[in-house]
Formats: sequence, structure tokens, C-alpha cells
Amino acid sequence: SSHSPAQGPPADLLNNLILRLLATSRPGQASFTILDPVALGQNFSGLMPLADYENSLINHRIWTQREHIDERLGLLCAHIEKVIQMYLRNEFETISDYNNQAGVVAEKYHYLAIADFPANFSETAVKRLESIIASGPRCGVFTFLHTDLRAPAPDGFTHSGPAPHRLALHLAHTHWELPGLPMLGLTLLPESPAPPLQALALLHRIGQANTNADRVEVPFAHIAPTPPNYWSGDSSQELRIPIGRSGALKNQILAIGKGTRQHALFAGKTGSGKSTLFHVIITNLALTFSPDQVEFYLIDFKKGVEFKGYADKKLPHAKVIAIESDRAFALSVLHRLDDELKRRGDLFRQHSAQDLPSYLRSPSALPLPRSLLIIDEFQEFFVEDDPIAQTASLLLDRIVRQGRAFGIHVLLGSQTLGGAYSLARATLGQMSIRVALQCNEADAYLIMDDNNPAPRLLSRPGEGIYNDAAGSLEANSPFQVVWLPDHERNLLLDAIHALAQNAPLPPPAPLVFEGNAPADLRDNPLLAQALAAPPTTLTPRCWLGAPNAIKGPTEALFRRQSGQHLLIVAQREEASLSLLSLALLALAAQTPTAAAHFYLFHSAPPDSPEAATIDLLAAALPCLHLVRPHQAPNTIATLAEELQNRTADRHPSAPPIYILIHGLHRFKKLRPDDDFAFSMDRDSTPNPAAQFNDLITEGSSHGLHLLVSLDSFNNLNRSLSRKALTEFEMRVVFQMSPNDSASLIDSPAASQLGLHRALFYNEHLGTLETFRPYAPPSPAWLAQTAALLAPRHPAPS
Repeated sequence: SSHSPAQGPPADLLNNLILRLLATSRPGQASFTILDPVALGQNFSGLMPLADYENSLINHRIWTQREHIDERLGLLCAHIEKVIQMYLRNEFETISDYNNQAGVVAEKYHYLAIADFPANFSETAVKRLESIIASGPRCGVFTFLHTDLRAPAPDGFTHSGPAPHRLALHLAHTHWELPGLPMLGLTLLPESPAPPLQALALLHRIGQANTNADRVEVPFAHIAPTPPNYWSGDSSQELRIPIGRSGALKNQILAIGKGTRQHALFAGKTGSGKSTLFHVIITNLALTFSPDQVEFYLIDFKKGVEFKGYADKKLPHAKVIAIESDRAFALSVLHRLDDELKRRGDLFRQHSAQDLPSYLRSPSALPLPRSLLIIDEFQEFFVEDDPIAQTASLLLDRIVRQGRAFGIHVLLGSQTLGGAYSLARATLGQMSIRVALQCNEADAYLIMDDNNPAPRLLSRPGEGIYNDAAGSLEANSPFQVVWLPDHERNLLLDAIHALAQNAPLPPPAPLVFEGNAPADLRDNPLLAQALAAPPTTLTPRCWLGAPNAIKGPTEALFRRQSGQHLLIVAQREEASLSLLSLALLALAAQTPTAAAHFYLFHSAPPDSPEAATIDLLAAALPCLHLVRPHQAPNTIATLAEELQNRTADRHPSAPPIYILIHGLHRFKKLRPDDDFAFSMDRDSTPNPAAQFNDLITEGSSHGLHLLVSLDSFNNLNRSLSRKALTEFEMRVVFQMSPNDSASLIDSPAASQLGLHRALFYNEHLGTLETFRPYAPPSPAWLAQTAALLAPRHPAPS
């Protein structure tokens, strides 16, 4: 206390105390809240360089305004509440006792420095300050308060108290007195303030040492099984794995599968450590349990690649891995799990089993792993109130309600549980396990119950609250998520993959959906089988890409009936040529030796990338007829003659002929002429456009199938008559305007397509399917394919 404002000796003393504490505290173990309402921060302005390094050192700035003072004192009271309820409890007397055993999860000490009290202090702020002074020291919150004795003290507030809780200093002219101590006349002469340059240099050193010091990293090795214990877990009764440190001494266990603890809900804002927590759960489960014990369905709606590592490493426990997932594909995962739910229900009835443990006790039971559906940012299902959201809500509700009996568990994560559209509260209410990381107060109440605001007290990444009683306050268990860096996780995934490869029956590779990348044709087992040995009974088909659903690849079948032609409309030349190239190779792979004929019409310049691809196709199929624009009329005439022969039943079982035209709009001689119907009367020379039209309208019934690409709907109208277009019952469209899309596929859906997406429309079946087209084949793959196909389709002698 003093008889003057804080400027001068009081400010010097407070600054000296702060500098000494900063200099003697370990990095990351001290935080200061500084209030200077009269001087507006001038008394402590020399400390501001600290904010350039680490904001938490002085909580961003010097606080001066009434509302800011209320807020800052409220946060310190909340911190004291957190320490008492979450860390000290009845186990530790003080925070120092806790920190002595907590190691890397030790709590930092907080210091409150106040100048010119009670200026700008509201009644609420005074009450909060009283709580901080009374309860703070036990929790590591200490107060330095300067007050002007000329200002009246707030009602009931005392400036002094018995040691060791309070020490009062009184400035009398040039020295400080210690009133109330037994030794009368004892005075204190503080050291002089540090010279400005020396103080500044010290502050820079302290700031540098504290950069990123707030980060708490508990090594994953503290909770992971050792290599001799990999895959030694038994999931028949329950899944139990540690996920972090709880308090100073214990591990936090995620326990799923007993009683009401069947499903889990995770909430945490960006940077809170939610993704790390999911990685810890997946990796530790995969280390502890074999694929016969646990399997995963992983869906990531984030615009990132959090789950890509599991796809790259072929995690044997994963059945499906969806990266930057498409809503439609994610919905098909729910359908797959719903089918698995029904399958397990039938299986349990056959064995008179009520749940997974009783089924596994049956003598004739086969291994049945627990299935974990893990969806990060599950709210993306409900960003629109459309059929996908409605169906997803119904399926998730059924899986959550019924899955518990069949060993199917759901783990949902989100940055926020609020919003206009969300999973029904009744469904969320079935999820007893709640894990909250740093989140706002509204989400704290949403993930826990209305009487449990504890998550609002979380202050650092990875700090969380585990609750397995549907959010009830008494079930809160504070913990720190362990740290699992990417390089360490990759090494562990390699070890898991090696275990799977050494197993008697290695599990199949997971089904991977990567929404931000084109499909990989190497993931098409049907094409691989056809390249190895051509099928004998399969209807000829070409595979276009990977579907937005859990099913076989998107395919176009070529039966001997009307309308069995394929039309591709794509602005990018590379995309359309890639589809035609792979269609050609797929059809050739399914055809026995010399049992089909192939024609490829193109106008690619000799030195272009398109020409290089076509040359590789010609090497793979020596029998392939390459047709340039000037050769098109003669080739069309030859094909028209073949059609006439087949129409006259001269060759009823003639082999199929596949006519691929890349860029039909460039073949002007094949364009329909308004009066081509009368041209035969005026001239005996056959009209290529008329012959081409006959191939379109009559060819597919006799085994002549067209696969045609164009770059736009306008050019399509110039190149095909309206009647000819109706004969292309199979159509692939890329992004285009809503009107063009509606004209081609009776739906404006193509206007919503993004990169690496296309639609396959089958007019005969009335289906519309979204798919990811295959990426252009690499020269190495084409060369390998050529070595397999060239002997089957030699050049004609």
C-alpha cells in the first residue's frame, strides 16, 4: 500500500518481482495477469516484449478496462476451480505436491499483479479477487496487489491478513514498512530497478526460452504395449486401451463394450488435439488387438488427410478408409454397417446368443471382431437437409441403438455439436462416453449435461475430460492425451503391417476412398483378373472408375441390343482420352485371341501427349486400327458394309467391333447434313454422315459398339442428330452447366461436380451414379499391359 498512485517505487517493486519470478521459473511454468487501470498499462509497458514470443506469459496484454478486469479475474477463478476439482481433489494438499509427481503434465503457476486497486473494479471483480486471494495459493495462483490508501477500500475487503497467506508492505516516504510483524521498526529497502537495456535483454531471453513451452507432450510409449505383447488383447468382453495420463499418476482408459459404455462422442475445436486422440485410439487398438478382434470403418470429412496414413500403410484392421470423404460414399459405409448389423443378428439367432460374449462362447462360433465406426467431423452428414442427411440420421440411430448387442460401436468427433442440422439429440443421448477437449462454453454444455460446464476450463492442446456417464458432473476424469508424432505412428503401422503379412491368412487390403484424388486403376481387381486371363462368359464391359459407394467399380456393359453405345462429354482432353484408353484395354483384356476388332479415331498432333498415349495403346494392341480424320470416310464405309452383311444375317455370330472416336467434333465429315437423306439420290457416292448415322442407330444390335467423346454440349448438338443421341443410352458427363446437364442426363447434377468427379447415366436402367474416374495410366503400366495383351491380339497377317 502507499499514499500515492502506483507510479514510482510501487511500480518498480512490482516489476522487479515479476522479472525475478520469470527469471527463476522453468519455461512454460509461469503465467502473469497484469491489471493497470489508472496508468493504462504504462507501469508495466516494459514487459510487453514478452507477448512477442508467447502470449500466455502475460495473457496477451496489460488489462485496464472494467469489463476486461472482470473477465480476467473470472478466468483465474475458473482455473482455481479446475485445479481443485480436477487435480488436487483429496489426493494433494497443494499444486506443488501434485506437480512433484505429475512430471510433464505439471500445472503452471499463475501470478496476478494489480496496480491502483480498487480503480475500475466492479463489485463482482472484488468478490472474485477475494476468492483468488483466499483459495489461490493452494492452487498455484498468487496475487501482488498495490492499493492507494487514500482510496476507500471496498466493503468487507481487507488489505492485510495473517501469514503465510498475506504479506503487507506499506510505503512510508523512501522505505517500505512491514506493519503487523512482531519486530517493530523493521523496514525493507528493495533493490533498484534493473537498467532498461539489461531488463530488455533479459526479457528477450525469457521470451525465447518460453516459445512453445506451453506444449505438453506425454510420449505415446508410456501407454503403448511392448512388441512381445502386440495383438495379445482379448476383445470378447470389452475393449480397454489407455489414451493418456489422468492426474499425476494414472493412465486414462477408454473402455467400450460393457453396460451402457458402448459408443463415444468427441468434441474439440481446431488445434485441441482431437485428431491426435483419434490416432492414439486407432494405433493403440491396432497394436493391442489382432484383426480378428477389432476392425475399423474410418471416415474423415475434414479437408485434410488425417486417415491417409492408414491407407498408405494398408492397416490390416481397416475394412474401409474414407479420406476427405464424399457424403454419398460415407452414407454407403453406413449402409454396409447396417447390413453387417443384420448379418450379425441372423448369426446370433442361429447360435441363440444375446450379445457378442455369449456368441463367442458358442462351440461352433467363428471369430467375430468388434467393429468400430469412427467418423471425424460427422456434422458434415447434416450440412444440408436432404435425403443423404435424413438417411444418415436414421442409419446412425439404428446402429447406435442396436449395435451394442452385436459388438458394433460408434465413435463420432466434431469441432462443434451446434448448428441448424445435426444428429438427433435422442441418438446422441445413447452415447454414454463423452470426451471433451478445448471447446467453447456452448459446446461444453452440449457434449456434457446441462450441469457440467467443466470443459470450458480446459486451457491447452491435448487436455481433456473423459466422462462415461453421459456427461454427469460426478463422472468427470481429467486427462492429457499422449503425443503421437507422424513419424512414430508410421513406424508402428509398419510393424502392424508386418504382423499381418506374417499371419497364416493375411487380411485383405482395406477399401480406400480418397475424395481429393482420382481413382487408381490398380485397385480394380476385375481388370487385373481380366489381364491375367480373359473371362469366357462375362458380358463385355469397360470400367470407368471407383464409385461413390461401397460396391464394384462403375462399369458400362455392351450387350447386343439397341442403344448400347457410350458417350463421354468432358472439357478436358486428358480425362476423355483416359476413359477411352482404359475402356479399350479393358475390352481387349476380356476378349479371347482375335475375337474382336478395335478402331480408334483420333486427331492428336504427332508430338502431343495424346499422341504418345495412343502410340502406347497401339503397342499394346497391334490389331488396333488407328484412323485419322482424312481416313474416316473410307473406314466408316468399311464398317457400314460390315453392318450390311450382319444385317443380312451373313455373319450372325460375328465378333464384336468397338469403334472409339476421340473428339467427334473434329471429324466434320461425319456431321449430320440437313439434306443427307437425299444425297444418295443425287450422287451414287456413299455419304459418310449417313453411314455413320446407320452405325449409331443399327450397329449395337449387331455387335458394333461406339465409344465417343466430345468436349461440350454445343459441339455434341453439331455432331449428332437428336435421334442419334437417343441411341447413346450410356453417358458419362463431367462438370457442365445445369441446362446442359439436364439435357444430357435429365438432371442438373453435373453442375455440382467437382474435380475428380463424373456422372454415369444409364438411360435403359434409369440409373445415375457418381464416380471418380481413373487417373491416366502411367507409361510403365501401359508397357506392362502391352506385354500381356499384344500376344492375344496380333496384327492381322
